[in-house]
Amino acid sequence: MFATRQRSRRALVCAAMIAGLAMAQGTGAGVTTADPPVEATVESTAQALADAITAGLTPAADGRQPKAIVDTGSGSGWAKSTSSAAVGEGPEMTAALAAFAYGLTHPDAAPPGANRWDCKPSAAHPNPVVLLHGTWLNAYDTFAYMSPRLARAGYCVFAFNFGRSGLMEGGGLGAVLPGRFGVGPMEESSRQLAEFVEQVRAATGSEKIDIVGHSQGGTVANRYLKFDGGEGKVGKLVTFGATHHGTSLMGMATLGRAINNLGINILGFYEPLVGLANIQQAVGSPFYAALNANGDTIPGVAYTAVGSRYDEVTNPYDWTFLRPGPDATVDNITLQAGCEQDVSDHLTMMYSPRSTSIALRALDPAAPAELACTFNPWLIGGGGSF
Repeated sequence: MFATRQRSRRALVCAAMIAGLAMAQGTGAGVTTADPPVEATVESTAQALADAITAGLTPAADGRQPKAIVDTGSGSGWAKSTSSAAVGEGPEMTAALAAFAYGLTHPDAAPPGANRWDCKPSAAHPNPVVLLHGTWLNAYDTFAYMSPRLARAGYCVFAFNFGRSGLMEGGGLGAVLPGRFGVGPMEESSRQLAEFVEQVRAATGSEKIDIVGHSQGGTVANRYLKFDGGEGKVGKLVTFGATHHGTSLMGMATLGRAINNLGINILGFYEPLVGLANIQQAVGSPFYAALNANGDTIPGVAYTAVGSRYDEVTNPYDWTFLRPGPDATVDNITLQAGCEQDVSDHLTMMYSPRSTSIALRALDPAAPAELACTFNPWLIGGGGSF
């Protein structure tokens, strides 16, 4: 019994680490200029990722050597995903790890303060705020800290779970854990966002919305703005550790190594599958070549991109920053600038008081200019408070 409890605790901690590593996949450096066939590029990227994962795997307890495998399906269009609004507000959390644990047992919970569909925007805050989670996360465990603070500041806040996909639908290994969303094709997630935005606009009567996105959520928002009808409907986009330019294969490989080397044998075998969303987020993928072909931004949107020096996935962290194009403003912010005691990593930046104050200021430039500055530890978050 003791051994079982030990394995369970280790699985929970590792799961949180996996989320912190994988949910962002945000360490790319830009688009490629090569133009190989899409299918060949996807296959070569997937195999390179599998090889990178395999290179760092240690033998299992029974002596077998783990090996990453590629399962990219047969033909285009095989991968699919769905989305759903988060329902039933979960409790407010100050610690990322505690929120992750709650999200495992309540995968469809709404973050506190969100999805109050009778909320009517005020004159001071006319744009509802849509929250977008990252890879292998959900609306609750990403925004259980920030969402209620936005609501108390007078915003109508809305959140949903996008990219819900199973193991056999291209979601990869992470889809086996409860509440691990944001794993489906990002093109589909973008279209799901488009549908959700229309629901929010209809319910609130607002012409425009603002978006706060973490990790892949920032990328999905960018895709929506550029290709799926978002232009003219979004006033501000605020991102934290976003995967605007992809991630390196080595950063993604950390995911598979964490699963195997820390002893999580979720599926009963030792071969981690490479999910499609992870393949898409590799730097230089066809997805990013299309996404950023005409620049990082679109006209008429105010962008704020936040990165942390302690982000173990988006590394170098400034790969999350954006280059402004015509008629767009960009504020690239290093989380530790002026606050060295905030040591938030990729996961815990969403539980940083400083991040919340940055979001509030970005959404409303008339908000107090002074930003919060507190110690915010790696993995736990929320000033170390549970």
